[in-house]
Amino acid sequence: MKKLCVVLALLYVPFAQAAYKCVDERGITLIGDVPPPGCATVMMYEVTTSGQVLRKIDPTPTPEQVKARMEEQQKRKEADRIAFEQKRKDVALLNTYSTDKEIDVARDRNIEPIRSRIKGAQERMVAVDKRLREIGDEMEFYQAGKKGAHGERARPPIGLVAEQERALKEKVSLEKSVVEAEREIQQVRDRYEADKRRFAQLKGDGVLRPAAEHVPVR
Repeated sequence: MKKLCVVLALLYVPFAQAAYKCVDERGITLIGDVPPPGCATVMMYEVTTSGQVLRKIDPTPTPEQVKARMEEQQKRKEADRIAFEQKRKDVALLNTYSTDKEIDVARDRNIEPIRSRIKGAQERMVAVDKRLREIGDEMEFYQAGKKGAHGERARPPIGLVAEQERALKEKVSLEKSVVEAEREIQQVRDRYEADKRRFAQLKGDGVLRPAAEHVPVR
């Protein structure tokens, strides 16, 4: 038991006599039994009395350095996420299509329902325009009528005025829906065009069609 205590004591001696040493930002060497305050921002060494380095201690990062490191870690995470997502899309693209012609077919299939919406809106606008012309004719009838006792023109019925307002609002809404649908068609075209370019890149790079589980692109 005594021998064991002696061995443990000998092993502990270097560490018990260890000191902390660094060269501060002014070039001055600092040594202390505890880490000197001036060593906080520079590399510090834990050494024995004989000068043997036991370990290196990195400087305490400044708030700016901590922020920069966190931002760098966030950038790496975002880059990894983007790379993973791109790989997933590439696998899906190669699993979904065997030729670029198939991409064109899928594009046209997705555009067709949007074209149908545009056609329906345009047909409805024709009907609304017709009704607005009819209302306009009725309005002229009242405006061209005889003056009242006080010289004012006869006013059209409230219901007719309300119907005209509703028709005008509907026409504006229909026109807006057509514009939005045309924009949607362009977005679909752009999306599938990007798929075609990426598909050509993957095939041109000699990437084989994966045998993984089928994952549709859309």
